[in-house]
Amino acid sequence: MAKKKIFISYDYDNDKHYKNLLVAWDKNDLFDFDFYDNSVDVSVNSTDASYIKQVITNRIKSSNQVLVIIGAETSKSGWVEWEINKAYELGKKLVAVKTDSTNSSPDSIFGKGASWAMSFTFESIKNALDN
Repeated sequence: MAKKKIFISYDYDNDKHYKNLLVAWDKNDLFDFDFYDNSVDVSVNSTDASYIKQVITNRIKSSNQVLVIIGAETSKSGWVEWEINKAYELGKKLVAVKTDSTNSSPDSIFGKGASWAMSFTFESIKNALDN
């Protein structure tokens, strides 16, 4: 079976280490996924935003699922909000995981049928992506 392509949506400024952990887990043969990070270091409303949005749209289109890492500041990220809405618009399965149970979720994740990993652990994320 081919690996699932997972687009990772996260707060680049605050949660890059969690994304890096996912990429490291991807090296494990038990984790049959292909994670890729397409983050950008540009404001969602910048003059470069339309080009960047088109590039990200194409990468979300080529993914099977979108995994949203919800860190302490994620609910304030315009990019994460936009990526969640775009994934939903494109009919992609959304999976969300909080890095801490007290983190606020982005409003856009609700009402879109997202699956939730109950903790930021290998097994919990793998189960959420598999189901």
